[in-house]
Amino acid sequence: MALATEVPCLESARLIDKHGRNITDLRIAVTDRCNYKCVYCRTGNDGAQYPELPIADYLRMARVFVTLGIEKVRLTGGEPLLRKGLVDLVRELAKLRTLDGQRLDLALTTNGHLLADLAEPLKNAGLSRVTVSMDAVDAVKFSRITRVPSGYENVLAGIREAKRVGLKPVKVNCVLLRGFNDDQIPAFGRFAREQNVAVRFIEFMPLEEDRVWTPEVVITEAEILRRMAEFMPLIEVGREGSETARRYRFEDGAGEIGIIAPVSSPFCGHCSRVRLTSDGKIRTCLFSVFEHDLYSQMRRGADDPQLAEYIRSVVMQKEARHHIGEPDFVPASRTMVHIGG
Repeated sequence: MALATEVPCLESARLIDKHGRNITDLRIAVTDRCNYKCVYCRTGNDGAQYPELPIADYLRMARVFVTLGIEKVRLTGGEPLLRKGLVDLVRELAKLRTLDGQRLDLALTTNGHLLADLAEPLKNAGLSRVTVSMDAVDAVKFSRITRVPSGYENVLAGIREAKRVGLKPVKVNCVLLRGFNDDQIPAFGRFAREQNVAVRFIEFMPLEEDRVWTPEVVITEAEILRRMAEFMPLIEVGREGSETARRYRFEDGAGEIGIIAPVSSPFCGHCSRVRLTSDGKIRTCLFSVFEHDLYSQMRRGADDPQLAEYIRSVVMQKEARHHIGEPDFVPASRTMVHIGG
């Protein structure tokens, strides 16, 4: 007769923080290099500030996380398509199975500049879906925001190729800044309908290198809805409990818009994410002032059970919420490009 202790309990294996939140989403930054210099992100100075790990090390860390109940893995940067070995990493991640025996929901966030050439290899390797950061649907305004003179057509080509090869749903993320691209709201509505993509507007957060964030620059969810209604009214649709975007469809059913509003409508209470930086640090919150060095545990010779225990101890320290806009707010210890989107 088998002892009860010999039967693994899947629920006891899952990551749950001290606030009772189930941690099922892992974001892995494979580089903090980027070929764009977006005004809301980078100063425009050169590349990486933190080391990149061997692809095999990201894979090992991901495997341990998956044994703890991670179901979704998103590869980010910097710009992840700059990283050699990315397709191989996707291929190996696609072989992993969740505690329930399912394939991972394997996604990638990119600026899209190199996507046209890599969409098909990534799809064939096992990538499920892709999100493209694109902050204007006007070529001149796009160049002003990205500080790259010829990127707009590359991104459009990448979106079309991602759709062609079946990386669906293709989502397009737009960070809105007052005075830069807030006039693009109706244009993105048309774009969502014409291109059959899901557009996600994201409130500007204090994570940029130049530290220029002020509440006045933020275009809030309420304002987005009001200005989109001038183009065509939106109807809210349902969402999953841990989904960060409030989802809407136009009243005639064609086209999807999402709004991610961490400033005006925080969703910390159902946050299911942890992040792994390009140099192997765990970040329990995008705005955390602390980092937890998983890679150093590996270098000291920790085996997988020891890494799992370390991860559990870190997740138990996950913050209850961020404090954006409050008197005690302290900026995150890294800016966005060095954390991973």
